[in-house]
Amino acid sequence: MPEAATVVPPARPARGPLPAWAALSVVAAVGVASAAQGAANGELGVRLGEPTLAAVVNNAGGTLLVVLGLAVLPSMRTGLAALRRARLPWWSYLGGLGGAAIVVLGAYVVPVLGVAVFTIAQVAGGSLGGLAVDRGGLAPVGRLPLTAPRIAGGLLGVAAVALAQLGQPVGDLALGLVLLAVAGGLGVALQSALNGRVSAASSSAAGVAVNFAVSTPAVLLVAALAGALTGPAQPWPSAWYLYTGGLLGVCIVAGLVVGVRSAGVLRTGLALVAGQLGGALLLDALLPGGPGARPAVLAGAVLTLLAVVVAGRERRRR
Repeated sequence: MPEAATVVPPARPARGPLPAWAALSVVAAVGVASAAQGAANGELGVRLGEPTLAAVVNNAGGTLLVVLGLAVLPSMRTGLAALRRARLPWWSYLGGLGGAAIVVLGAYVVPVLGVAVFTIAQVAGGSLGGLAVDRGGLAPVGRLPLTAPRIAGGLLGVAAVALAQLGQPVGDLALGLVLLAVAGGLGVALQSALNGRVSAASSSAAGVAVNFAVSTPAVLLVAALAGALTGPAQPWPSAWYLYTGGLLGVCIVAGLVVGVRSAGVLRTGLALVAGQLGGALLLDALLPGGPGARPAVLAGAVLTLLAVVVAGRERRRR
């Protein structure tokens, strides 16, 4: 008697990227989370008397969430298994180093340059990096040409951030530190592109896991070299919201992966900045003792959204 044929279920089709407008909306939303993350980590670093220790807490929280995700998210486990078959180049997995770099640089550079100069330099580096990375085809959307609208969008984004920082205190304009901030922005652009490649070969959840698997040891190494792991100079604060940086960081990395897969690195970076400015505007208006809503920040957020549209004009026409 012949054996019954084994019924093999059809393979689940790979989920494609979101439409660009939807992906960039997600990125703008996580930009608000990024503003909240920066505020929480900054205050935690001040209260502990050691900014690098706040970065450790941030990445440790994100790593714990990734470990939890491995236990409850099949997409993370199957995505990591798919990576073993994808045979990506080794450097594709190093995106987390860009995130670690900007966290550590911010801890040491902001007190000297001030938030305004650091932010403008970082966005300038991110725009330059986004143009270069998209032109080189590192992101999963493939090679994007270096066109006039894309260059104009990048420049408009930098101008918008400069406008939003009007009236903010400026520290010592040390050229070396400014260049380090620009390099940090370049690192974030590379982080987005490489995490996007990993995600496209596996899953978004796996891309987040790889990011923290790489960034957390790097942050721990820097903290150890700085002597921050010996303990804080001040007692650990009890306010729960100061420890939400890891959760927000997971959301931010996941949102950037979604954006890069659909719209490339430049537009994703600009959408993130627009969300950050919108989040800063909300924090200024809602937090007790805050400066209130600042028209310059609102104008900067609107101009950055315009930069996202300008940078994508030619691509939509094709």
